Amino acid sequence: MWKEKDQVEIRSYSKYHIDVKITTEDLYVWRLTGFYGEPVRAQRRTTWNLLRTLARDANLLWCVIGDLNNVMSPNDKKGGDVYPDWFIDGFNAVVQEAGLIDMGLTGNQFTWERNRGTQDWTEVRLDRALTTEDWLNKFPMAKPYNLEGAPSDHSALLLVPLVYNKSVRKHRFKFENAWLTEPMCT
Repeated sequence: MWKEKDQVEIRSYSKYHIDVKITTEDLYVWRLTGFYGEPVRAQRRTTWNLLRTLARDANLLWCVIGDLNNVMSPNDKKGGDVYPDWFIDGFNAVVQEAGLIDMGLTGNQFTWERNRGTQDWTEVRLDRALTTEDWLNKFPMAKPYNLEGAPSDHSALLLVPLVYNKSVRKHRFKFENAWLTEPMCT
């Protein structure tokens, strides 16, 4: 998962999160928080407040990933009962206060399901990756992938934080007249 020369230092943890500082072999320093949102809707504010608290320590580039057990829009759910507005608005307010941006998702947009193959089939996007703008600027090619096919009702997410290397030059295509003598090129 990590390159051998990368350093990972645990900063804090609880039953809802693990917060680490990552120093890559290229000496990029950033923060990753694996997050688990409270599954009981009536107690969801507990983890919203934790996210607020973690955001106060914003001296590093930051990415939060995991099962946040929250939706950001009615489009994050297909089937079943509709999420109440207070629930969606409350979570979005916390994300905004924390200065986080949803990275989107590569692959199936829904990360949790129940009752597949029945008329009660429900799909929800509960898992996501959120980052600060500074983190996205450092890793502009980064993508979270939905790794479907797990035996669980949740899909795992894989975050690939690629750094754009500006020193790699694009080469112009050069046409060689000698290619015209090849039968397959004419």
